[in-house]
Amino acid sequence: MQVSSPIQLILFIDDRPSSFEVVKAVEEFLQGCPPESAELQVIDVTGQPYLAEHFRVVLTPALLKIYPAPRQTIAGKSLMVQLKNSWHSWQLALQNLQHNNVECKNQIDRSAEIIKMTDEVFRLTQEKNYLQQQLHFKDRIIAMLAHDLRNPITAISLALETLDNSEDKLTPEQQEQLLLHARKQVRTADNMITEILESGRGEVFHFPIHPQRTNISEVCQRVVEDYYLLHKLKEKQQDLITDIPKDLPYVYADGERVQQVLANLMDNAIKYTPVGGKIQVTALHRTSQKVEITVTDTGPGVPPELREKIFEEQFRLSRDRNTEGYGIGLAVCKRIIRAHYGKIWVDSPPKGGSSFHVTLPVY
Repeated sequence: MQVSSPIQLILFIDDRPSSFEVVKAVEEFLQGCPPESAELQVIDVTGQPYLAEHFRVVLTPALLKIYPAPRQTIAGKSLMVQLKNSWHSWQLALQNLQHNNVECKNQIDRSAEIIKMTDEVFRLTQEKNYLQQQLHFKDRIIAMLAHDLRNPITAISLALETLDNSEDKLTPEQQEQLLLHARKQVRTADNMITEILESGRGEVFHFPIHPQRTNISEVCQRVVEDYYLLHKLKEKQQDLITDIPKDLPYVYADGERVQQVLANLMDNAIKYTPVGGKIQVTALHRTSQKVEITVTDTGPGVPPELREKIFEEQFRLSRDRNTEGYGIGLAVCKRIIRAHYGKIWVDSPPKGGSSFHVTLPVY
C-alpha cells in the first residue's frame, strides 16, 4: 500500500552493543515494507538524556510512534514482536487520516520543532550551569585571597613591632633580616590585592600559572623559615622538623604558587596540631620524573573515607564547622598542583596525625 504521509517513528537507544542490533532489525523490517511508508529517526540518549525525559522514555531501546496519533511506545526484549503485531493497525490508522494531509504535516513539523527546542534548552542549561560554577569559584577565590591577606599583614605587623620594642637588643643583621622579611610580605600582599582586582574584572577566574625552572629546595626553605609561620609555631610551643636536601633536582613550576600551597599546608598543620606537638616538612627525589614534598602533623588526622572529599570546594569536616581551614585552601591547593601536572593527597602515618603529599614534575 503506497501512502502519501509516512508513519513517523523515533527509536531511542543507548551505547550498548545490543542497541545497535535493534536498530539493524528495525531498519531491515522497514525495508521490507512499501517504499516511503515510514520515516525512522534514531536517537542515542547517552548524549541526549533530555530527549528521553521529554518523550517520557524510561527504558531503552524503545520505539515511539508519533504519527499517526495517538502516540504509542513499545520497548523491551519483545520490541520487534510488538512492532510486527502493531504495524497493521498503524497502517489502518494512517489510511484513515490520508484525506487530511495538512494535519499530518503539522503534527510532523511540531514533533521536529519540539526535538529542536528541547535540544536548545538542554544546551543553554548546560551553559548556564557552567557559568554559575565559574562565578561561584571566582567568588570563593576572592574570599580566599581576602582572607589570606591577614597572613602577610600580620607578619609585617609582627616584624615592625619587634623592631620597635627590641631595637636596642637586636644586632644590625637581625634588624636587616626583619626589614627584609617585612618587604617580602608587602610584595606578597600587593600580589594578592592585584589578583583580587583581576578576578573581579571578569566572570571567570583563572589562576595565572607561570612555570619555569625552579629550585624547589629554596622554595621549601622559604616556607619553613617564614617569620609568620615560625611565630605561630612558637605560640603553640610546637617543634618543627625539616629534611630538605639541597641537591634536589630543579622542578618545572611557578615558585610563588607552590610556596602558597606549601605555606597553606604548613599553616593547617600548625592549626590542627595541639600545643607541644610536632610538624615535619620533608622533600625527596621520588623518581626521575618527580619530586615529593610532605607536610606531616600530629593532629587528629583525617578519616579514610573523607581524604578525597576535603579537597573539594565547600567541603568541611564536621568537627571544623566553626573553625578556619580545610575549606577554601585545600580546594585551591589542588587546583594549583593539578595546573602543574602534579598530585596532592593526604594519608595518616602509623602513629596518627596527617601527612599531606605534593608531587611536582622534574625540570
